[in-house]
Amino acid sequence: MTRMMKAAIFVEPGRIVLDEKPIPDVGPLDALIRVTTTTICGTDVHILKGEYPVEKGLTIGHEPVGVIEKLGSAVSGYQEGQRVIAGAITPSGHSYACLCGCHSQDGAGTRHGFKPMGGWRFGNTIDGCQAEYLLVPDAMANLSPVPDALTDEQVLMCPDIMSTGLSGAESGKVRIGDTVAVFALGPIGLCAAAGARLMGATTIIGVDTVPERLAMARRLGVDHVVDFKAGDPVEAIMKLTDGRGVDVAIEALGTQQTFESCLKVLRPGGTLSSLGVYSGDLTIPLGPFMAGLGDLKIVTTLCPGGKERMRRLMDVVASGRIDLQAMVTHRFPLERIEEAYELFANQRDGVLKVAITP
Repeated sequence: MTRMMKAAIFVEPGRIVLDEKPIPDVGPLDALIRVTTTTICGTDVHILKGEYPVEKGLTIGHEPVGVIEKLGSAVSGYQEGQRVIAGAITPSGHSYACLCGCHSQDGAGTRHGFKPMGGWRFGNTIDGCQAEYLLVPDAMANLSPVPDALTDEQVLMCPDIMSTGLSGAESGKVRIGDTVAVFALGPIGLCAAAGARLMGATTIIGVDTVPERLAMARRLGVDHVVDFKAGDPVEAIMKLTDGRGVDVAIEALGTQQTFESCLKVLRPGGTLSSLGVYSGDLTIPLGPFMAGLGDLKIVTTLCPGGKERMRRLMDVVASGRIDLQAMVTHRFPLERIEEAYELFANQRDGVLKVAITP
């Protein structure tokens, strides 16, 4: 008899519903984990709205915390019953892309070994984790044991938003003494600000308008918060920097306006680190681009994944250097995930992140 599980399934733009589907079979290199906690990401909302296309019938979600239910026959180094997380990005570990450090662009099985966004499989090209069970491919490259002292909610941000946010600061090469601006203080932007502080930035400026986000930004070490509804944030940042501009500007929303604003506040030779998911073409304005002669750098980053990345992030959490638990503002059982989507997609009730427990 086929064993069934509950899962949040993409039906069509505007509809993600809780339904039943078979529990996955486990291949030699796979692991089946019983999901104990997961969450909803802004990218899931893009999928819900039809702004990012996925196949109908796909289980959504890419941020799993769970317990190993069953191991594939070729998987070693793990035990059934062990608590683990897997990153939102699940690289094969053996493609040309992986072996040159581009795990997120993993092209295992392709002719040249590179594929744009190929490492993002959960809730994109294979079933994701907003379900009772999750099949983790290439388990030995992706499963990272959770230290006993850490709770599910303490490590819930590691698979995606912590990894993505910190990577914005890493790709921007934030240095000790830098001034950093972060445009949009959603969960990713908040983590980017925390990452900039961890890397040595001494002045961090956050731009948003939601009171709960601005309060959380201060809690995470942001030095100045700029409410974009109170005035032009570019003018405010240039005033705060005495006209110099910032060393690194992190774009964490994915709009033309925030991208342009990041360019406008950069000092000559500065870096724009882009984390946003864009749904249309971008235009680079000539003035802020300094006619192409300003020694500016524009870098983009997809969430780093794999078990070593997860281990490092959990070490950061365990050390107390960053505490993101307070970002979990709402909790729902899996049975109410449609209600959780409605809350999160409409950003009601001061929501930052929701914890979903099957």
